[in-house]
Amino acid sequence: MPFEQHSDPFEERLSAGLRHAGSAFETDRAALVTAGALKGRRRLLRRRTAVVGGAAGLALVGVGGAVLLPGTGSARQDGASVGTGHTATATTAPTPVSGDALIRTLEKLLPDGKFSGAQARGTGEKLGPYAHLVFDDGKGAAAVEVGLGRVEPGSDEARQVTECPGKAFTHYDSCNTTRLSDSSVLMVLQGYEYPDRRVDTKWWTAELLTPQGQHVSVSEWNAAAEKDAPITRDQPPLSPTQLKHVAAASAWRDAIDAMPSESKKPTAQPSATATAAEVPIAPTLKSLLPKGLTVSEASGDDPGFGYVVVDDGKGKSLVQINVQADMSDVAGELFGSDAETLPDGTKVATHQGPGEKGGAGVVMWTVDTIRTDGRRVVISAFNSGAQDTAATRKAPVLTMKQLREIALSPKWL
Repeated sequence: MPFEQHSDPFEERLSAGLRHAGSAFETDRAALVTAGALKGRRRLLRRRTAVVGGAAGLALVGVGGAVLLPGTGSARQDGASVGTGHTATATTAPTPVSGDALIRTLEKLLPDGKFSGAQARGTGEKLGPYAHLVFDDGKGAAAVEVGLGRVEPGSDEARQVTECPGKAFTHYDSCNTTRLSDSSVLMVLQGYEYPDRRVDTKWWTAELLTPQGQHVSVSEWNAAAEKDAPITRDQPPLSPTQLKHVAAASAWRDAIDAMPSESKKPTAQPSATATAAEVPIAPTLKSLLPKGLTVSEASGDDPGFGYVVVDDGKGKSLVQINVQADMSDVAGELFGSDAETLPDGTKVATHQGPGEKGGAGVVMWTVDTIRTDGRRVVISAFNSGAQDTAATRKAPVLTMKQLREIALSPKWL
């Protein structure tokens, strides 16, 4: 029976993951959904400073050695304190760094220009350190901000911070990830604030992650505000190289020392996500595809989620799948009385309708299943290589029967 589903099941995936986390992440669900699954998870880290602060553990770290300031010929020496002019030691109580000190540091790291609209929080504040200002180098006002955070080293979240997102979900002009001399990983992405490009506000970001899990996020726009502000210039003011220098500035090091010790602890991953990650999603999805398809793009090891962009010679088609554990508590919301029930108790619901991300002529075919143990497998296919681009074919590459077979495969167990 057709299943009346009014939202993208992969947005439900995000909501369920946030619900299981049982924290203030729920506040940021809109940003996650708007930005897309992969981009949204990375941006959650950057925005978390405005949502949960100390609960996320906030820190900012630089790379050892002198760092060349953007637009100048001078260098900033390693070990300089953001707020005190000295480096705190393990036996000395750290001096809190004020929001004003963070703003002054950010201003010193930027080229010559005018500054306005400064907003910041110091290391002693409940929501954690953060710095934002409007910068004008004479070519137009632009918002620039620094987000500070810490993630668990080696976790999926840490990997995603510096992993370029798949173009099936996030449109961008350029993205590169490099490893620095101290083994920190740096990603520089030149993208757009709105994934569907309904407004050409550009969003460029540098994401730095140290081996210890310290996360620096520097973002800039070609407008005076992130959203709902007129575009003031063709490009954001800092080049990718300049973004890298700001993110790697060692002058931020005292901000780590000045944080309360309880706010330095990384947050744990939700247990439901860990359970769903037991099955390698993308490799399993590939193994279940019919023969004769060419895979042009595929996801990494995102827990519980995977996608492929495939082509049978008649046009690209996005196929995405989500595997969730412990979803029995919402089974009644997702599967109505008209859902099919198999002999083993598995419920199956199907849906065929238009796409929901703005792509012209895009359709979405979905098969949603839930086992008696609460494990949910939902798969969708589109007649385009991305949800927000125009259709490339009349129908998705997979039939509803094939989608059903993949969703019900015992390999997901």
